[in-house]
Amino acid sequence: MKRTCLECKGKGYKITGYNECETCHGTGVKGEVNLKDHFKGLSNNAVKHFQLDEEEEVPCSVCKGKGEIELHETCQECGGKGEMNVCKKCGKEIDSGDYCRDCEPKNKVYILSPACDIDDLEVGTDYKGKITRVENYGVFVSLSKKTYGLLRMRSPPFSVGEELFVKIIEIKRKKGEVDLTTSSIKGNYELVTLKKNIARTKIGDITTKSMGKTVSLTGEIVQIQQTSGPTIFTVSDETSTTWAAAFNEPGVRVYPEIITGDIVEIMGEVSLHGGKIQIESESIEKVQGKEEAEMRKLINDALDERAEPEPTEFLIESPTLDKLRPKMMEAAKAIRRAVLDGRSILVRHHADADGICAGVAIEKAVVPILREANNDSDAEWHFFKRAPSKAPFYEIEDVVKDLSFSLEDMERHGQKLPLLVLLDNGSTEEDILAIMQVKIYGIEVVVIDHHFPGEVTDGKVAVDEYVDTHVNPYLVGGDSQITAGALAVEVAKMINPDVKERLIHFPGIAAVGDHARSTEAEAYIKLAEEKGYSPEDLDRVATCIDFEAFFLRFMNGRGIIDTILGLGDPDKHEKLIEALYNESQRRVETQMRAALPNLKTQELPNGLVFSVLDVEKFAHKFTYPAPGKTCGFVHDNLVQRYGEERPIVTLAFGPDFSVIRATDAVNEKFGFNLNNIVSKLAVEIPAAGIDGGGHECAGSLKFIEGLSKEVLDAFAREVADLKE
Repeated sequence: MKRTCLECKGKGYKITGYNECETCHGTGVKGEVNLKDHFKGLSNNAVKHFQLDEEEEVPCSVCKGKGEIELHETCQECGGKGEMNVCKKCGKEIDSGDYCRDCEPKNKVYILSPACDIDDLEVGTDYKGKITRVENYGVFVSLSKKTYGLLRMRSPPFSVGEELFVKIIEIKRKKGEVDLTTSSIKGNYELVTLKKNIARTKIGDITTKSMGKTVSLTGEIVQIQQTSGPTIFTVSDETSTTWAAAFNEPGVRVYPEIITGDIVEIMGEVSLHGGKIQIESESIEKVQGKEEAEMRKLINDALDERAEPEPTEFLIESPTLDKLRPKMMEAAKAIRRAVLDGRSILVRHHADADGICAGVAIEKAVVPILREANNDSDAEWHFFKRAPSKAPFYEIEDVVKDLSFSLEDMERHGQKLPLLVLLDNGSTEEDILAIMQVKIYGIEVVVIDHHFPGEVTDGKVAVDEYVDTHVNPYLVGGDSQITAGALAVEVAKMINPDVKERLIHFPGIAAVGDHARSTEAEAYIKLAEEKGYSPEDLDRVATCIDFEAFFLRFMNGRGIIDTILGLGDPDKHEKLIEALYNESQRRVETQMRAALPNLKTQELPNGLVFSVLDVEKFAHKFTYPAPGKTCGFVHDNLVQRYGEERPIVTLAFGPDFSVIRATDAVNEKFGFNLNNIVSKLAVEIPAAGIDGGGHECAGSLKFIEGLSKEVLDAFAREVADLKE
């Protein structure tokens, strides 16, 4: 038996003391304070490149500024191994084996594992058993789940449930009978568990032809469910996934020492349950040491291979998409792997037409794979969750809910922590705080977004420090005009190519709903036309999604949204679109009648058309359209009046917020980028607590109500000062 060495704490070496650092001589600072010695022998250009202020101190790279370094020497107790072999009984250090000479047991008594049968017994060997039946002529002793023997004696002094040691005196294999006698072993003995020697069976090799056979599986526990009857262990190996039922008293957890993530060996009989293969387990044991490490590597390598997405062609031609392909493949692989790995998938998306198209696309790709990989009839509800976010970023309100539910599922249902997929949000600095929270718990994060992520350096942005996979056109020189809905559909096809025809019109809806203007957007809209959706149809569908999303709030509206997107009954789709679109237009007209007469518009000296609307005073509150949409409709009205070629900026504001919309001409002629203005104002008016952003020409601005005038005046000045 081995244990961690107490001398070296398993490190294999001991810290013997500290020496003064030879580089900094105990100061913790690299060289002289003025650093002049460091530039001897360097060229003038090198000196210019490395020269620092004279009084700046650079921490020593050897001791990390401590001024001293640790000295290590090999541990003499364990010889650098980090562990020692000790006697199981007395703990004395020994060279090999399990016991020292003094403690070596003279006899062995075997305990049969539940899978053992009559073929595993040997005459003359001692076993531990339990009395299950008492008769006048003797007692029946159970040696395993499948094996028992008869201990013959008159008026036996035993009762049911007692344990005792017995010796095999005869085995009648043809009759299936075993004769026993009481064991004479006392004192110095060792209990040894005898496992049935069954060759390992890969889960993928188990078929209906295996029914009734006893098999041995080795794999990773990916979920543990306590039902009103058995405990169900979901186990996965390098080939597939299956389920093992362990029976005990109803509602009582079996094998409490086994937890999610353990590598285990399961022996049991193959059966059918609910039309799917299940193992009626006879024993479940943890696998540890070298065998565990080898199995983990085997499973990991196999999952990597199985999770690899299928190579698919993009729906359209696009140099930006071509550059993004590696990241999109990485995102698809992460999602496929999560399903195969037994993790649930949590999708968060913006609650507008673009975000909802993205979320539904991933949902339709994942759910069929999930159904196939899990025997739970409700797997698609337990292992896939899609939730909208009102804000165009992952905010604290969302992450608190997500973490709470995820940790609860792990505690109550034995689930692994989920894969978090952020769609149409997740790229900006506003997302960082929420993402940091989920990363504290080790949750993997995939982002598919098209919002402006901030300054790009070597293909990286600020949020990349916290996310595992980030898909965004800006990272490869693109912009926001390829929508998140389009990106998500392309990734969905990589996850599950079978969904292509169902989703082919989604990017067109997303492009129209997000007012995207690009070659890619036009190509996606044309693709939707080929499926029977005119640009007007796409606009109506996008409008209905936005309208319904307003009332769904934090619900995903799975069935309703499917109907609106044309995934269900065509007749219901047409009737629902007609009803929702007419009602949404009626409400927009009501809002415009209140807003437009109170819109203040002026043409600035630089040629910009700048309009301002107080939505707190001159728009209906708590109804559709919300302030953001109201600003959008007012802006669209101005574009119709002045033409798309004119640079137009529209600002709708309330007590502590404003919503901004601008035409592409403002960006093209003046280099307008809302995110840059928000950052600048945040520095100029720090007391206002300014936050916000979005796309270059569409987004929001938040601030403290008491400084609203200063913030809005500063924004107006920024617009007025724009130059071509």
